[in-house]
Amino acid sequence: MSLFRRRDYAGQTADQLIPPRPGSSGGAVAITNDTALRHSAVWGCLRLRANLISTMPVDLYRKVDGIQVEVPKPAVLVTPGGDEVEMPEWMYSSQFDLDRAGNTVGLITARDGLNLPARIELVPIGDVTVRVRKGKKKYRIAGTEYDPSEVWHEKQYTVPGLPVGLSPVAYAAWSISEYLSIQQFAMDWFRNGAIPSAHLKNTAKQLTPEQADGAKDRFKAAVMNRDLFVTGNDWDYDMIQAEQAGADWIAAKQFGIGDIARFFDCPSDLIDASVSGSSVTYANMTQRNLQFLVMSLGPAVSRRESALSRLSSRPRFVKLNRNALLAMDPQAQAGVLKTRIDSRTLTPSEARAFYDQPPLTEDQKAEFDRLFGKGAQPTPTTATPQAGGTPS
Repeated sequence: MSLFRRRDYAGQTADQLIPPRPGSSGGAVAITNDTALRHSAVWGCLRLRANLISTMPVDLYRKVDGIQVEVPKPAVLVTPGGDEVEMPEWMYSSQFDLDRAGNTVGLITARDGLNLPARIELVPIGDVTVRVRKGKKKYRIAGTEYDPSEVWHEKQYTVPGLPVGLSPVAYAAWSISEYLSIQQFAMDWFRNGAIPSAHLKNTAKQLTPEQADGAKDRFKAAVMNRDLFVTGNDWDYDMIQAEQAGADWIAAKQFGIGDIARFFDCPSDLIDASVSGSSVTYANMTQRNLQFLVMSLGPAVSRRESALSRLSSRPRFVKLNRNALLAMDPQAQAGVLKTRIDSRTLTPSEARAFYDQPPLTEDQKAEFDRLFGKGAQPTPTTATPQAGGTPS
């Protein structure tokens, strides 16, 4: 995505605020939104964030006498891209672009009776250009110009004065390029038989320049052709740079993963990257997931809720069900449900619905009465008194 001729932001044009992608000079790999996906950490971060946000149920509510009441969703919140593109797929695709390019754009191809978008067909972000001229914004998509009323545009990572979001890939380009350049060099090394600087020494006699050149040519020909190089006991071969280069590659690649994770707001351990000094265990996994949801995904989820709420008439509003991500282990979940039943904030029928089970039948209730006695009540849970209060 590019932006032209938008001025008055600290004396700079908008395109100067977005760092240029490194070119291919000096051995660097050119970075685009597509080539960046060759970096496993970039792919891992984008996939994880898009997976989680796209699987949050999308619910529509309105307030009735101060109570939040769920209401039926319009078609655009069920199949926003038409019959073949349902909400989870649409959310995944749009979130993927938001996290790598800072923007997601679609064409509004249908409207409902309230003139609200009824169908939004997402477009490749690389085909989009945003122009601001004389205070008016225009979109050019695949060579065709559109009015803002015809375009659905969500953005994140915004700064004042820019009508587009900032691209994490653009700002992380140098880190991504370093990692991909290391990969490319290693592939060329092993594919082409390249050898780092080394020392081939005859330990038996002093060689003339002609003899040294002949030995070097024989050795290079054998290595380049994947052939065997046969010697007696009078030659030593020392690969001077190989060991150090290998260590440098590993260190650079390991650092690059953590660096990319910071750019894309995704903890390294959640994309299976080794993190020095950290320990994530089964016992603290729920707390870890909660931390990720609150610190990393929470702001993005809130922005998406605000944007999606524009697809329905006011005062209705969209909420993404964050609780769907906080799946606890069975023992902890059972404890939470029991506490809520004992404190009379949840009925047994609602608890059974949590496990997709129907309410208890009369026969089941009779069986419980035979086992535990008619009218038996569960033991209340005693809450810890709070300062200045009483147990609930």
